[in-house]
Amino acid sequence: MLIDSHCHVDFPELAGREDDVLAAMAANGVGRAICVGVSLEDFPRVLATLERHPETYWASVGVHPAHTDCEEASIERLVELAALPRVVAIGETGLDYHWHKDAPEWQRERFRIHIRAAKMCGKPLIVHSRAAATDTLRILREEGAEACGGVMHCFSETRAVAEQALALGFYLSFSGVVTFKNARELKEVAAWAPLDRLLVETDSPYLAPAPHRGQTNQPAWVKHVAEEIALLRGVPFAAIERASTDNFFRLFREAHRD
Repeated sequence: MLIDSHCHVDFPELAGREDDVLAAMAANGVGRAICVGVSLEDFPRVLATLERHPETYWASVGVHPAHTDCEEASIERLVELAALPRVVAIGETGLDYHWHKDAPEWQRERFRIHIRAAKMCGKPLIVHSRAAATDTLRILREEGAEACGGVMHCFSETRAVAEQALALGFYLSFSGVVTFKNARELKEVAAWAPLDRLLVETDSPYLAPAPHRGQTNQPAWVKHVAEEIALLRGVPFAAIERASTDNFFRLFREAHRD
């Protein structure tokens, strides 16, 4: 069984196709997924997804770093929501200097609040970092994020960044980007990364892997990510399937196999 460690099946692109999404997951050996929260306003929609399909989905709670016109989350509010059934992580959180090139301090403070909440409730972080690796790693260190651990979601950075994240006890999650022909440096990182710290994801409905580039992504296609990593490492697909699933349950401690 594969697990999609990061998707947004509550987003409009997928929410109206629930039966088809679940059928495709089953056909491709993808048994579970985390529906990742991006705002407090939309979190009830995430919870409703869990209620309809508790056998398939877990959730995380957080406010995406690129969101501006939204409710800010306090430590207490995040901890409260993280205590709900099947909520296994805090995030997605982090820094996004692609959409916010002026690197606003509010974004960094929001990140710190999420880290503190994760430490308080003892759940891992799901970290988004885009064009912000230096500050992302610095804040993780300053806040002692190794105490809660987490995953660098949709990892697309260099090996040097990967080494620093691994040193903090974090996992690396690879998305469909690793299947792109021009992602040469990322392919090298995926081939090198420690097998016991590797996860796979789709970030659906975005970043559809080859051979589906340009289409609406879905959790079933995490299989293509695992296949590409197996090819890059020269190992059987089953080795990546087994390792990424074992790693998932090791990191997301409140998720259970049954």
